[in-house]
Amino acid sequence: MTSTHTYRSRLSWVGSTGVGYDSYDRTHRLAAPPATSELALSSDPAFRGSAELMNPEQLLLAAASSCQLLSFLAIAARSRIDVLSYADDAEAIMPEDQKPIRITRITLRPKIVVAPGADLDRVRRLVEKAHDACYIANSLSTEVVLEPVIEVAA
Repeated sequence: MTSTHTYRSRLSWVGSTGVGYDSYDRTHRLAAPPATSELALSSDPAFRGSAELMNPEQLLLAAASSCQLLSFLAIAARSRIDVLSYADDAEAIMPEDQKPIRITRITLRPKIVVAPGADLDRVRRLVEKAHDACYIANSLSTEVVLEPVIEVAA
């Protein structure tokens, strides 16, 4: 039996664009019920947004990074690999000279620490398997590159 998962979000903005492109407030709020937390967002500072708030481009990058983490942890746990830590310094590239403007590349750089005795080649294969299973990466037309560093805990 298969099921379809449906996700919803609620976005709201209040202000006035009557003040012109340079001056209207880009701050808006995002909720994703049933989660109770909300995010305050803006546009990238390059598009006159607030550098103090996250922007949609960062959310896309964060979604790809988070999905890779969760996919990997699930596969590692099922494979009986003891993962002790995972940190990702991810990056997205969005060149303005390519039309249409879009994020053209996401690079995920997970640093994974596993318990002693883990087979590092097997862990690398599981990282790739997680990438193949990641819902977000599978939903994007953007290139998603993995550059994992895997270490055994001392």
